[in-house]
Amino acid sequence: MSLIDKISGDIKTAMLAKDKRKLEALRAIKAAMLLVVTSQSGSEVSEEIEIQTLQRLVKQRNEAADTYAANNRPELAEEERYQASIIQDYLPEQLSENDIKQKVAEIIKKIGATGMKDMGKVMGIASKEMAGKTDNKIVSAIIKQLLAE
Repeated sequence: MSLIDKISGDIKTAMLAKDKRKLEALRAIKAAMLLVVTSQSGSEVSEEIEIQTLQRLVKQRNEAADTYAANNRPELAEEERYQASIIQDYLPEQLSENDIKQKVAEIIKKIGATGMKDMGKVMGIASKEMAGKTDNKIVSAIIKQLLAE
């Protein structure tokens, strides 16, 4: 079952349950996914692109929530965070910080990275191996920490 089919089923469920908040979030996800499909000439979208799209949506919602919170609009910030949590449900389970450190240490050992000059190589491999499972900002910070030691 494709992600769009799963979301369509969840939209129907939310409609039957009359859950307007969830319905709005699900429709936003479906709209974004349909835009991606149409931008690729209507062909099937890879799972990697689906994950990237969902991550982008979560990031947008979190940034909007931070902006609303900074401008003293807690009700709008809470709505954005709620939508981000709904979108997050469709992403793969996120890795813990310890798991990320372990994987990055393995990558550093595997390629023989010795210092900050190898950061790009390590980051490239790490972002491919952990795509969709973590935020690249966290990965970058851990790589810097481990290469500085």
